[in-house]
Amino acid sequence: MSLINRQIVLASRPSAEPSADNFKLVEAPVAPLQDGEVLVRNHFLSLDPYMRGRMNDGKSYAQPQPLDEVMIGGTVGEVVESRNDFFKPGEKVVGMGGWQEYQRVGAHQRGALQKVDTTHVPLSAYLGAVGMPGVTAWYGLVKIINPKAGETVVVSAASGAVGGAVGQLAKARGCRVVGIAGGPDKCAQVVSELGFDACIDYKQHADVKSLSKALKEACPNGIDGYFENVGGMILDAVMLRCNAFSRIAFCGMISGYNGAPIPLTNPSLILVNRMKLEGFIVSEHMEVWPEALKELGGMVATGKLKYRETVAQGIAAAPEAFLGLLKGKNFGKQLVKLV
Repeated sequence: MSLINRQIVLASRPSAEPSADNFKLVEAPVAPLQDGEVLVRNHFLSLDPYMRGRMNDGKSYAQPQPLDEVMIGGTVGEVVESRNDFFKPGEKVVGMGGWQEYQRVGAHQRGALQKVDTTHVPLSAYLGAVGMPGVTAWYGLVKIINPKAGETVVVSAASGAVGGAVGQLAKARGCRVVGIAGGPDKCAQVVSELGFDACIDYKQHADVKSLSKALKEACPNGIDGYFENVGGMILDAVMLRCNAFSRIAFCGMISGYNGAPIPLTNPSLILVNRMKLEGFIVSEHMEVWPEALKELGGMVATGKLKYRETVAQGIAAAPEAFLGLLKGKNFGKQLVKLV
């Protein structure tokens, strides 16, 4: 009897805020392997904010997600069958298997699968702290903000998979680290679990003036580096507190992902403070991944890098879990457990 692969495809493009109706669960038989191919049973599926942009049909840094095809996404799993000499059944791998239970990888797809060692690092961590989110945090902090000991670094979406890693990497470099997150529980955990010096609940501030005042109290020496995941009012408030020669790494602008305009209210600060602003896409910097993963893997293995996971159960739960991610309902890395 052939295996059945359950998949989530993009059924339609959202006009504004996405809904579960934009996705569809389908089933397809797993075809027999050809020479050189590998069959992977995905154990965990990664859900990430960038997927929202791929759902649109507009011009961006990457091609849109095609309709009626499996949603893009990182996966970790186990090789269950192989007709490829490099991969053996039972080996754990990470790849871009998408929102599906099984993944077939051909011999021509070089680099599509990477073996991972789960002796000291849990399999799921290769989608978070020791995966794309961790390297994203590392690149933005190390290569763009480049903080020095004693400087103040602020991180928005501080309780997320990327933000949490940014703060801990900055602390390891001797910085004062202030997070911005939504809700008292998240802020408390950012400080107590992740080791930030302070965390501001943006939901307690109705305007830029109020948030800027809170930042002044939390950052008495101003802000030297800012890791941006949100945009909008939060960016405006941070810029009011930035020091001369401060650096901002633009990773995400989730406040505008559903089409809402996010104008910058005081761009003259960029000139006045001689600020460096740089956006980046981590997949365009593969040359740094080995260095980043070495540090991240070592910190996770030794318990120096803490991370939290929010886990939905089963492929059918992926759409609602993704919509929750966009609304900030997760803490840490949002995963879907498939096995």
